[in-house]
Amino acid sequence: MVKSYKLYINGEWIDTEDKLKVINKYTQETYAEVAKASEKEVNQAIEAAQKAFKNNQMSPYKRYEILKRVSELLLENKEELAQNMTMEAGKPLKQTRTEIDRASQTVELSAEEAKRVHGEGVPVEAAPGSENRMAFTIKVPVGVVGAISPFNFPINLVAHKIAPAIAAGNAVVLKPTSKTPISALKLAELFEEAGLPKGFLNVVVGSGSTVGNQMMEDSRINMYTFTGSAKVGLKLKQNTGLNKLILELGNNSPVIVDKEADVDAAAANIAAKSFAFAGQVCISVQRIYVHEEVKEEFQNKLVDAIKDLNVGDPNDPDTDVGPMISEEEAKRAESWIEEAKDAGAEVFYGGEREGALLKPTVMTNVKNDMKVVCEEIFAPVVSMIPFSNMEECINEVNQSQYGLQGGIFTQNLDTAFYAAKNVEVGGLMINDSSQYRVDLMPYGGVKSSGWGKEGPKYSIDEMTEERLVVMNLAQK
Repeated sequence: MVKSYKLYINGEWIDTEDKLKVINKYTQETYAEVAKASEKEVNQAIEAAQKAFKNNQMSPYKRYEILKRVSELLLENKEELAQNMTMEAGKPLKQTRTEIDRASQTVELSAEEAKRVHGEGVPVEAAPGSENRMAFTIKVPVGVVGAISPFNFPINLVAHKIAPAIAAGNAVVLKPTSKTPISALKLAELFEEAGLPKGFLNVVVGSGSTVGNQMMEDSRINMYTFTGSAKVGLKLKQNTGLNKLILELGNNSPVIVDKEADVDAAAANIAAKSFAFAGQVCISVQRIYVHEEVKEEFQNKLVDAIKDLNVGDPNDPDTDVGPMISEEEAKRAESWIEEAKDAGAEVFYGGEREGALLKPTVMTNVKNDMKVVCEEIFAPVVSMIPFSNMEECINEVNQSQYGLQGGIFTQNLDTAFYAAKNVEVGGLMINDSSQYRVDLMPYGGVKSSGWGKEGPKYSIDEMTEERLVVMNLAQK
């Protein structure tokens, strides 16, 4: 039976005649249908958010109580949420269960931060002529936050947008991706159950060309937080005037395996972190730079580790690698592999595709201008690139237009610090792959990988404005 879901606007569940089909990514059958928002519903959502923000400000402790309850509800409903996410995203069940745990932490962290939003004293009395003045800053919410979320973490990345915004005192209009909208609507149910006042969270579903563009052009939205492609992120930046932005965009994560690395640990880690959710993670390993002295040993151990991964039905709790988000995307990644092969690259392991399921793939003899190297493949495909000189290697790493996260495996402390200072990324992991992330850390990139930081504490800084208050006292 096909389930039906409605939009969430001003605390009400709203149905529309136009429906969006949500596909089970493994069976390719229709799993559910969701009401699609028209211009009318988007306008209602923005209006509701604006009114809620202006007329019903919540105290910091009230925000804390609501968010803390949502974090608890996520765990109480963990299995249902995880199974739904596996159906609509094709993400293996073991990974969706972990995502619910992480989302609970994200919301709990936001709850705690809601009680710690503060300014600071400013010693204006130290300036000549201002001896009778005192000053301090306060943090005030920006207002209405427009949030646009991707398919690859359909609950946790939504939580990273909604929870800090509410913790800071803002109202939210969320547009989840059309590929995985149900998880966001289920999260809205939990916020409603936790007692969030009407209008502070509104969820509208539809395409970026309609709902997204309307949100982008509406002056009532004071800030945008977006996770997605660099192309769309650039459009958002160019068309939202002077509004504040958090942009989490593309990447082609580099990981360096130095000659002084623990090769066993590096191979096991990279195999696990390259292919989780079929490589459809912004910080999945894509480019592996391997020192020539350990290249053959690493290649063999990497393939051995990949062979231990279970590939197939994401509903099987033992599955490590499931289907990509669509057969179209799997075909696109396959075409990039074939294009690289035609230009001289070799498939060292994998490369086979069955529908939306693309087998974990390792490529060698690649060149920097091949799409599998220089673009974001967002698929279970890695390329191995040998090097002999660390400085030259890092220069090659930095030729990328992206710079979200990277990693280096080495037992040499000097080499590790040299990489930390010179690899152009928002975060560098030492003796870990690029895909390491915990939800309290500052997360964001440089260059075409983004603008601003996520992580509840850091998002709240972005989602508030600092206001200076100066008191002119009668006496010194």
